[in-house]
Amino acid sequence: MLQIYSTLARTKTPFEPLQPGKIGIYVCGVTVYDYCHIGHARVMVAFDVITRYLRWRGWDVNYVRNITDVDDKIIRRAAENGESVDALTERMIAAMHEDETCLLVLRPDHEPRVTGHMDNIIEFIGTLMDKDFAYLASNGDIYYRVEKFETYGRLSNQNVDELRSGSRVEVEEAKESPLDFVLWKAAKPGEVSWASPWGEGRPGWHIECSAMSKSCIGHTLDIHGGGPDLPFPHHENEIAQSEAANGCTYANYWMHAGAVRVNQEKMSKSLNNFFTIRDVLEKYNSEVVRYFLTSAHYRSYIDYSEDSLKEARSALERFYQALQGINIIDQTQQWAGSEYEVRFCEAMDDDFNTPKALAVLFELVNELNTAKRSDPVLASKLAAELKRLAGVVGLLQQDPDQFLKGEERADGLSHDAIEAMIQQRIEAKRNKDYAESDRIRDELAAQGIILKDSREGTSWYREG
Repeated sequence: MLQIYSTLARTKTPFEPLQPGKIGIYVCGVTVYDYCHIGHARVMVAFDVITRYLRWRGWDVNYVRNITDVDDKIIRRAAENGESVDALTERMIAAMHEDETCLLVLRPDHEPRVTGHMDNIIEFIGTLMDKDFAYLASNGDIYYRVEKFETYGRLSNQNVDELRSGSRVEVEEAKESPLDFVLWKAAKPGEVSWASPWGEGRPGWHIECSAMSKSCIGHTLDIHGGGPDLPFPHHENEIAQSEAANGCTYANYWMHAGAVRVNQEKMSKSLNNFFTIRDVLEKYNSEVVRYFLTSAHYRSYIDYSEDSLKEARSALERFYQALQGINIIDQTQQWAGSEYEVRFCEAMDDDFNTPKALAVLFELVNELNTAKRSDPVLASKLAAELKRLAGVVGLLQQDPDQFLKGEERADGLSHDAIEAMIQQRIEAKRNKDYAESDRIRDELAAQGIILKDSREGTSWYREG
């Protein structure tokens, strides 16, 4: 049975959907004012793996991930760039989709934008005002009454009294309490705005997800997910808004991906250790990056470093070297219920434990390498099983030779030049000129080209 760790329950519990066979997942997406960074990639890949696996197991998944396309940061950045908010957000959304495609992340079923759900947001705020959970302040903003929601703080395990005592002294006079948060911001001159019963303005950040998740899934979500920085205040505020407005549980399971650190430090522009997805993909194969992000459990933090990416590359090389040279005649050859599938599923059913699932695949690689030397038919079946199970988490999607040889580099040997040197080495060995054979091998190795001799001939791959 599938077990999921819920941030709210603080333990793993058996997963029970609202409707048999169906799952509604809502994940907080990106505020599109800049290029996506490696932290965004962690969340994208984590929930892509989760939805892929659930669908593979037969669940009907409705996966929703929003886009915040109006926000203070967006407005400021557009002004700095001298472009419209629409121009900036469309450009950044297109870039986000390009990054996702490179990382083999499948698009969500629905990708609602704030600007496309303004009527839902205004209606939601109206409901909260009717129920006296929200009020119109003297400055024209609308705020949520936090202390009226009795269970506020339970997701992030915080006490309202402690939050109040820790609040800043400089409280906006318009607020009834320093804990109250904004639902609707009155428009300032020149800002993008929408008409509402309370005047021109735009929504606060937290209300967006409450309205869009209700519109796309319903009053109660099976799973709500997001990044490590979201439990407080964003998700805490979503719970307060949604349960006050709808009168029912907002989400049954809360899942949060772990943070990405850079050389054991928090990623930050001020520390000059901030990497966009594009920065990383300029140096590393996209599947290496995906493997790196999948190699740790989605809830744990992961350390981004040159060594970590090299380890990911080495791990994938083992997989692709095992597949190299095998003619998988029928990719539909599957061992449903095989020992490997059973243990793979046991790992993934344990709160999507990808490190354990990958360990099962490495065992499969070991058997495949043995079979390659003695049983081509068995090797073909094992290779098909390896690709099938790895495909569940979006890995081993490339041709082995393509991955191992990599793209031709302007500062290195071309593929044709490498093949020519390999032929020279074969000729030298045929003439029993082993010194020349070793010299060619060492010359190639010095440029990162590793040769692999077998009964079928000599293959090669580019190291690192």
